[in-house]
Amino acid sequence: MAETMKVGSERRSFPLAIVTGSAHRIGRELALHLARQGYAIGLHFHSSADKATQTGNEIARLGLPVFLLKADLREEAQILSMFSQVDSILNEPKFRISNLKMFVNSAAVMQRTDARSMKIQEFDDVISLNLRAPFLCSQLAFARMLEPGLIVNISDIAAQKSWTGYPAYSVSKAGLDSLTRILARSFAPGVRVNAIAPGLALAPSQFPADEWTRLVDRLPLKRSATINEISSALDFLIKNEYITGQTITIDGGYSLL
Repeated sequence: MAETMKVGSERRSFPLAIVTGSAHRIGRELALHLARQGYAIGLHFHSSADKATQTGNEIARLGLPVFLLKADLREEAQILSMFSQVDSILNEPKFRISNLKMFVNSAAVMQRTDARSMKIQEFDDVISLNLRAPFLCSQLAFARMLEPGLIVNISDIAAQKSWTGYPAYSVSKAGLDSLTRILARSFAPGVRVNAIAPGLALAPSQFPADEWTRLVDRLPLKRSATINEISSALDFLIKNEYITGQTITIDGGYSLL
């Protein structure tokens, strides 16, 4: 059973939003943002247990139910196990969850490699988490959603670029944009599927500071994106129910370069 950190008000019921990779970085910020909008949160994590607990505690202090969902999304069996936990949450009256309303595919890995020497296992690890997992998670989420539902994939400006230092990552995000369009047609009309593609928002861990500054200075808007600017795109997709199959790019003009 998923760990329950807080159930919330005795009278309210809550729509459930699940965010993968929500222990830290953009996933964490989107989970907190959705909690502030009144969603119960399924907070997925893999190895960042301490960060997941910290994020969960922040959500609990808002008075919202939060459920910690641990899974290695590279493994199909663990994804299926996670959704078994989701079923328990949806079917347990005491949690007061009205329905699975939203699923955000945010978990991803970004490994610097060279296509000339990249090992097949390195390629597979990136693709299995960044592309295959969103496909399977979306398929399983769709089967549990009451209409209308919303699936949002967190893509990247890398989908439009040829980043030789991140070949598998760029391929995975290009594939995710294509998957977004395919699932939007397949899941219509009851569940919409869209994507958000940030540009330079949060520097990857261990990314050289001087290189990050150089990249930001090249942008037409000369700054990186704020978390609020990314979360506002999520709000837009929630409120405008006539949008499906689209990728919203938030890149400060990076795609113009």
